[in-house]
Amino acid sequence: MTAWTAVRLDSRPDKQGELVDHPVSRVLALLELLQDRPGLTGAELAARLDVDERTVRRYTARLVDLGIPVQADRGRYGGYRLLPGYRLPPLMLTGDEAASVVLGLLAGRSSGLSVGERAAETALQKIQRVLPPGLRERIDAVEQTLGLTAAPVAGPTPAAAALFTLAEAARRRRRVVLAYRDREDRSSERAFDPYGLVFHSGRWYTTGLDHHSGELRTFRLDRIGRAEPREDRFEPPEDFDPVQWVVESPASVPWTHRVEVELGMTLAEARHRLPRSAGTVTELAEGRVLLRARAQNLDGVAVMLAGLGRPFTVREPAALRDEVRALANRLTAWSEQNTDEQNEGEQNEGEQDQQNADEHNGPGEDDSPGS
Repeated sequence: MTAWTAVRLDSRPDKQGELVDHPVSRVLALLELLQDRPGLTGAELAARLDVDERTVRRYTARLVDLGIPVQADRGRYGGYRLLPGYRLPPLMLTGDEAASVVLGLLAGRSSGLSVGERAAETALQKIQRVLPPGLRERIDAVEQTLGLTAAPVAGPTPAAAALFTLAEAARRRRRVVLAYRDREDRSSERAFDPYGLVFHSGRWYTTGLDHHSGELRTFRLDRIGRAEPREDRFEPPEDFDPVQWVVESPASVPWTHRVEVELGMTLAEARHRLPRSAGTVTELAEGRVLLRARAQNLDGVAVMLAGLGRPFTVREPAALRDEVRALANRLTAWSEQNTDEQNEGEQNEGEQDQQNADEHNGPGEDDSPGS
């Protein structure tokens, strides 16, 4: 049984109250087969639908009448397949597929991955309206009881049109013209060569060559009012990694302190234990790596380093060493307090340390300096 109400409504009860197939149900079943297994022959489709090949041809004609383009390839290896149409055909989803779509929309809405002001919300409403009651109740239970470790992302979301235009331009290596509003709310128009798209810490970014400044820049997609493709072509730098650039760039993490710390762990362990948003790690020697990062609050960096449980050496800034000592003193003091004092101290200072750690690993709120 598929998840869509259309299939259920196209079945009708017989005299004993049992559901029997209606021709429209078989037309929709044909659509589902064409989506899942493009290229099936008429004989194969007939066998799966328990009809003859003439009926298959009649069903495909019905789909074409509904505006769903179906191509029938002739010959020994010919078969039926859907062609991209001018509108999205009704998708036939199983219960697991429908649940996956709904859960993906829920996660996207919370993480900031969704585009459009209310696109995820309206898509959820449309899908939930046509789910079978039992499946809808189970998904509602998940939505009401699901807890996410990351706080929901607040703020504007990018327009789908800008996202798709930049993605296509990056793939085809074509220049675009951006109408952009910077962090000071100043508007500008600039030619831009998009090297790629990056979703980082709850925000969408594009990075590439900004012809207005002649430099590599990173721009937030939610600040792009318009993106127009051009025919001018470009070639990105060899081995350019948009994700690494966004993570390392002061544009995406425009905070006060530049941090360099040697860690006593292997490169593989560092990459496993440190999120990419924490900074970049490079191998120094066997068993040691260098962490480079930027931070607004050094006490948060101290908490993160202590949590790694590995020896480390602070290269810069010197103020970070002071924060590490201060954290060590707080931990020592807590361990020597009596139970009542310890509970009170943990509630006040522990919450502050967690807030500082979250600020270190959180998203940068601004784009390229001077943009």
